[in-house]
Amino acid sequence: MSTFVLVHGSWHDGSTWEPVIKHLEAKGHQAFAPTVAGHGKGVNKNVNHAQCTRSIVDYIVDKDLTDIVLLGHSYGGSIIAKVAEAISDRIRRLIFWDAFVLNDGDSLRDNLPPHYQNLFDSLARESEDNTVMIPFDIWREAFINDADLELAKSSYAQLSSEPYQPLIDKLDLKQFYSLSIPKSYLYCSEDIALPQGKWGWHPRMSERLGLFRLVQMPGSHEVMFSNPIGLAEKIITAGRD
Repeated sequence: MSTFVLVHGSWHDGSTWEPVIKHLEAKGHQAFAPTVAGHGKGVNKNVNHAQCTRSIVDYIVDKDLTDIVLLGHSYGGSIIAKVAEAISDRIRRLIFWDAFVLNDGDSLRDNLPPHYQNLFDSLARESEDNTVMIPFDIWREAFINDADLELAKSSYAQLSSEPYQPLIDKLDLKQFYSLSIPKSYLYCSEDIALPQGKWGWHPRMSERLGLFRLVQMPGSHEVMFSNPIGLAEKIITAGRD
């Protein structure tokens, strides 16, 4: 049995993993879903990428978790890469689920298509706390396109504004690319949160990992809401020895 640590993406917090964790635990696994610093409702959003990473490192160390399968969703891919640098000895495998795999020296923003760069820059400037909230129409059509309107609305209500500084911080990833930790890439075939093709998740992001295990499933960027059992099963496949 495996110990999974699941790191959420932008606008989410750890609670969004609850249905997935329920199924993983029913299959005999352990699963944990920390909330990244600066994420969630009613919290201080003034954080940078290093502080976000440190919050996950501290969570794992404080719970003395070892031999873990560490998964990052979307923005969470940039977090798990830096966590792996800090505590590689505690990690058995990394799973990038429709996640950003950044080149050394890049920011996450650098890897967004221009229309998202312009939109998020504008939203951050207009906010009072340098945050970005995803517009509902983009959530509905591009992020959770496999859900009905009711689920799109109820899941959107769980989201909160995203600190922008972690998305524009340039990351030194030289150490990450020297690590020998096994890696998997989990790809949802209907995910258009990044436009498929030139800007898409796979193979654009996945091939940066070098040698990796590819696991695929149908669904959108947000199957944690629309198909949590299916997602849990694919996480098990992606995380197996």
